[in-house]
Amino acid sequence: MSLQGKTLFITGASRGIGREIALRAARDGANIVIAAKSAAPHPKLPGTIFSVAAEVEAAGGKALALEVDVRDEAIVRQAMADASEHFGGIDALVNNAGAIKLTGVQHIELKRFDLMHQINTRAVLLCSQVALPYLKKTGGHILNLSPPLNLAPKWFAQYSPYTVTKYGMSMLTLGMSEEFAAYGISVNSLWPQTMIATAAIEFQLGSRESFKHARTPAIMAEAAHVILDSSGRSITGRLLIDEEILREQGVTEFDHYRFEPDSDAPLIPDLFID
Repeated sequence: MSLQGKTLFITGASRGIGREIALRAARDGANIVIAAKSAAPHPKLPGTIFSVAAEVEAAGGKALALEVDVRDEAIVRQAMADASEHFGGIDALVNNAGAIKLTGVQHIELKRFDLMHQINTRAVLLCSQVALPYLKKTGGHILNLSPPLNLAPKWFAQYSPYTVTKYGMSMLTLGMSEEFAAYGISVNSLWPQTMIATAAIEFQLGSRESFKHARTPAIMAEAAHVILDSSGRSITGRLLIDEEILREQGVTEFDHYRFEPDSDAPLIPDLFID
C-alpha cells in the first residue's frame, strides 16, 4: 500500500490529526498541500503550515504550504488551482479543518454557531465542489473528518449546535458518494473510536490529565491511509471509525496507539460513540 506520487490537499493540516495524516502520506513519498490558516505561530498551539511542510519534506514527501481560510471561496479556488499547477493535479481532498464549542442552544453565541457551520459543514461543501474538476481527472478521494450519524438523544441534549454541524458533514459524505459515483470518486467520513490526544483537545480541556485515557493521532492517520489508498470505489459512502477500518485490514493490536502505552486506564470513547 502506497500513496507515492499522489497529491493530497489537507485542510487544517498545521497540527493534530491533519498533520499526522500528512506525515503518514509523506512517508510514502506523497505530495502534500498543507492548507490552513496557521501561517504564524499560535501563542498556545504548536505548528504552522511552514513547520509541517518542513516535517513533510523530512519524512520523504513533497510539500506546498498554503495559507487558506476554508470559509473564503476565492481563497479556496486559488489554493486548489495553485496546488494542481504545482503538483500536476489533485488526487485526494481531506476535509480536516474544524471548529468546536460544546454549548447548547440556550447559551451559544450566534457568531460561534456561524463559525462552526462555516468551517465544519459549509467548508466541506465548498472545498469538495472546488476540488471536483480536479478529482474527476483522477477518480480520487474525498475524506471528511466527521462522525457516524448517531441519533441517540444524549448527543443532542447538551451541544446540539456542534452536533448539527458535524452531522451535516456526514450527510454530505453520503450524498456526495452517490452524486459523484459516475466520476469514480470515493467519498467517506472518518472518526475516532476514542479520544485523541491533540494540542487542540488539551487547549479545550485545560490540561493533559485526560490523555491517559486517549490514543495518539497516529491511529487516525493509519486509518486515513487505508481509505485514501483504496481504489475503484471499493470503500465509499461509509461513515467509518478508525478502529473499525483497521480491523477490516486485519489489525488486532491497538495498545501502541495509546498516548500512555503502559497505562491500564480505560480509554474514553469519543463524542458520538456509544
